[in-house]
Amino acid sequence: MKILADQNMPLVEQYFADFGEVTRFDGRNLSPQELVDVDVLLTRSVTKVNSSLLAQANKLSFVGTATIGVDHIDTQLLENKGIAFSSAPGCNAIAVAEYVISSLFALSQENAKPLSGQTIGIVGVGNIGSCLAKKLKALNVDVLLCDPIKHEQGLLAEHVALDELLERVDAVSFHVPLIKSGEHKTLHLMDEKRLSALKPGLTVINASRGEVINNQALLTLMEQGADLDLVLDVWENEPNILTSLLDHVRYASVHIAGHTLEGKARGTQMLYHALCNLKEVTGEKSLADFLPTPAITSITLEPSFTEADIARLVHLIYDVRRDDGILLRNLANDGFDSLRKNYPVRREFSTLKVHGSKEQLNSLAQLGFNTAN
Repeated sequence: MKILADQNMPLVEQYFADFGEVTRFDGRNLSPQELVDVDVLLTRSVTKVNSSLLAQANKLSFVGTATIGVDHIDTQLLENKGIAFSSAPGCNAIAVAEYVISSLFALSQENAKPLSGQTIGIVGVGNIGSCLAKKLKALNVDVLLCDPIKHEQGLLAEHVALDELLERVDAVSFHVPLIKSGEHKTLHLMDEKRLSALKPGLTVINASRGEVINNQALLTLMEQGADLDLVLDVWENEPNILTSLLDHVRYASVHIAGHTLEGKARGTQMLYHALCNLKEVTGEKSLADFLPTPAITSITLEPSFTEADIARLVHLIYDVRRDDGILLRNLANDGFDSLRKNYPVRREFSTLKVHGSKEQLNSLAQLGFNTAN
């Protein structure tokens, strides 16, 4: 069996070598010729799987994307061709939620404004939005949720309409899929009109799809002196982003919110299990077999540890300002895709075992730290 895998997907050889030969490819530059005699294609979000790409795919039986979103995959085409397909829903939910929490704490520190007591809005309450909401509720903040689709399905009674949510919150974080048309279109969900109505001092975080926010309209607004704190991990027209917008963004990164070692590896593992199911074999490999031990594994809290110290603990594991600095210093020379490809290792809160009193550990456990005895 010939397996073609994105060069940025971790642990493919470890998981898939028993199935056959693994060859790597550049996600943005995969050609139809490379799919000749290939049985399995493993992609990430930068590869458009469409009729053009599959024109010479004479043996393809399985396509997997190690991502939550599937807007880069023509799933109907795969179904028509009888090609099995799997994505990795929820694989990086923890990572993205921790990116948002790191950003909120960084802004809280720099703005000298406690996070406690703020109202945070989450737009899109799927795997990521739900995970973020659970973590935020450990931090003494109010959380408002917006997801009209789930609300209409009877799955979100506490839904708040977007425009009302934007009026009530101190920060809003977007976690919606890219939907290009229809009643619940998210393409330019934040258009010129909605952006212009944002209240001064609002924090806007986008770690979903760049096209959810009209980047040119946002730039125009910021150049006119809008008072907004922007945290942007995703951009329109990646990798050729609107670089002039960087001057107005508090924290910017190269579409890596979900790129913890654990998050990316979970995506690979989920595709491995999907192929195992397809081939009717038992999938016996797990993340614990491959992930390295982090440099810091344990910490003990003193009685003086308070809620205000949680930010320090969060940033011990991951500080979004590192990635902002990497982008600003190196984008011009290295380019967006190179920075993404060479993203430094990042771990999740769960890799740190925290020892302390029961009262101290309750909120840390909900945040995702390892508080097991």
